[in-house]
Amino acid sequence: MSRKVSVGVLLGAAAVLAAVVAGYAGSARSATSSVQALPSSSCGPIVYKGSGSPDFIIPSDLPLQGAIRGQTVQISRAMIWALAQAGWKAGPYKIGYQSCDDSTAQAGSWDSGKCATNARLYASNKSVIGVLGTFNSGCAKIEVPILNRANPGPLGMVSPANTNPGLTKKWDPGEPQKYYPTGVRNYARVVATDDFQGPADAMWTKALGYKKVFVLNDKQTYGFGVATTYKNAAKKLGLTVTGFQGWDAKQSSYEALANSIKASGAQVVFLGGIICNNGAKLMQDIKAVDPKIHLQMPDGFSDPNSNGAVANGAYISVAGEPPKALTGAGATFVKSFGKQIGTTPNPYSAYGAEAMDVMLKAVANGGGQRAATTKGLFGLTITNGVLGTFTINSSGDTSLLPITIYKQSGKNLVPVKTLIVPTSLIG
Repeated sequence: MSRKVSVGVLLGAAAVLAAVVAGYAGSARSATSSVQALPSSSCGPIVYKGSGSPDFIIPSDLPLQGAIRGQTVQISRAMIWALAQAGWKAGPYKIGYQSCDDSTAQAGSWDSGKCATNARLYASNKSVIGVLGTFNSGCAKIEVPILNRANPGPLGMVSPANTNPGLTKKWDPGEPQKYYPTGVRNYARVVATDDFQGPADAMWTKALGYKKVFVLNDKQTYGFGVATTYKNAAKKLGLTVTGFQGWDAKQSSYEALANSIKASGAQVVFLGGIICNNGAKLMQDIKAVDPKIHLQMPDGFSDPNSNGAVANGAYISVAGEPPKALTGAGATFVKSFGKQIGTTPNPYSAYGAEAMDVMLKAVANGGGQRAATTKGLFGLTITNGVLGTFTINSSGDTSLLPITIYKQSGKNLVPVKTLIVPTSLIG
């Protein structure tokens, strides 16, 4: 994707500039007394190209520094694309957008302190009518309870990328109730959860004819969760799990771990986690010790530019249909947004656009009230949206559940197979 800066976004204390959207230079209008902008310590300027000034702000909360920056900036730009397509409005209400960063330069990924700080900013700013995010499930588990207590509120959040099941359904002890201290749900997502993704990856391992797999996780909420669902499904499918182990993101060498994997007799290693947790180095060391071993990863590795050449030939799962398989509004998005960024959109960009569409519809139906907007997310049906036709259920989950397996080829993800997971492998 192009790195040309068109609208500057100030990213926290590090003052990192990221390209938000091509073609909007000079179109970000400063807010008048009608809205209060979120501070530049966390967010870029208000982006708005409608008439007059916005009535409300919808910010996005994404990690815009580190290895996955290219992917998350593209998601942010897709959200602006969707808002522009809607005429910068949600029903009668004029909507501005701010891109906010939940990462730090030091961490190179999402940061728990930054997530908490951002959530408090959104909750206390009466101009914020809803939030789009987060990218990482661990960050969402920090932000959702803070937004849940917002006054007035609760303040709704729609995620394009969180896949840990515990945010919406029974999973780990106390989940999901502990994220909703008021007893009212305020979180929804447009992406399928890891209790579908992990089993889909295991189904693909078996379809390839492999029998022995070593399962790794990055010791974080998302990584451990998807690795666990993969492991459980693999056993149900008759695969032999030769090991289940976490990796330390701060380790300088994984040679010893790679030797353990090779000694186990595994034909495949499944890397449950995200690329920014030293994933590229991990893959390099595994392949250096055993060049014949096959790599398989979930959507935490869905940015080929971050993965690097070591992941060529690896299989990577992403929820939903591949971009080029989208029809109607989805096909329009791929063509129009793809032209804007100069390449085929990353699969998660469509989810960013759809998250914006969902929030805009809830705002339009909510009468300009936070609580009504939040309540309107549940049971909401999107007809012929970017992702197709679907419903957000009472728990906040989407009815769209396919998982697509991609193969990395250079800087591209090539779709190979779209899978529907049987209920026997879920849970």
